[in-house]
Amino acid sequence: MELMDGLPADPGAIRALAFTGLAHFTTVLVDNGGVRGLDRHLARLVTDARALFDAELDPGLVRRRIREAIADEPARVVVRVTLFDPALTLERPGADAHPRILVSPRPAGSGAPRPLRVRSARFGRQHPEIKHTGLFGALYARRLAQRAGFDDAVFVDDGGAFSEGPTWNLGFAGADGGLVWPDGDALDGVTRELIAGVVPGTVRRVSALDGIAAAFATGSGVGIRPIASIDDVELDTAHPLLARIREAYAAIPPQAL
Repeated sequence: MELMDGLPADPGAIRALAFTGLAHFTTVLVDNGGVRGLDRHLARLVTDARALFDAELDPGLVRRRIREAIADEPARVVVRVTLFDPALTLERPGADAHPRILVSPRPAGSGAPRPLRVRSARFGRQHPEIKHTGLFGALYARRLAQRAGFDDAVFVDDGGAFSEGPTWNLGFAGADGGLVWPDGDALDGVTRELIAGVVPGTVRRVSALDGIAAAFATGSGVGIRPIASIDDVELDTAHPLLARIREAYAAIPPQAL
């Protein structure tokens, strides 16, 4: 059940969120009461609350709010935790903030998702160091890509360097089979951080797909998803690195809520 501060969400507060969009969030996959990288998700919420609202956040309270919201949900569920202050207005976003905790569960997908076919789009995220809710540009690029027959967009900067997808991080398999992370401006997702901790890789500029054998998307809700093609370049969705990353990620023990 969607809850705000442990109670059914107030429509007036949700309306304020829609009007201003001044908020930050994280998304976790809860599986039988455990979350991979839970400590990292909580640390990001704490850091972003300070950056956006100049407010301190109690991680223990966030955990309790998640447990309350998923009490009547299936054992496996995707949960988004959003922090915002409905008292902040368009005219006075600089007022002292007291962010509320909105917890929104949704069904988790089952089975392995099919590989993505993506179209490159020139885009740069505003303040990529904060996982904020300002997703218009990213989702508009996704919409345009889908209207053109692709599954999603992937972003490049003005120099043509790859960075990320609209709601996921991007990784590559290089010509030598090694893991490569693009160094473009992107939100460093928790799943990417966890993979980087168990599978050695390099970070470098990737502005062309020459020498790239495979690519994948990462995110807490989907894990590791192969990319079948970028623009008109076909990629190997059965590359051995993808299986290696999946196995290493699956071996990371979840942390109890």
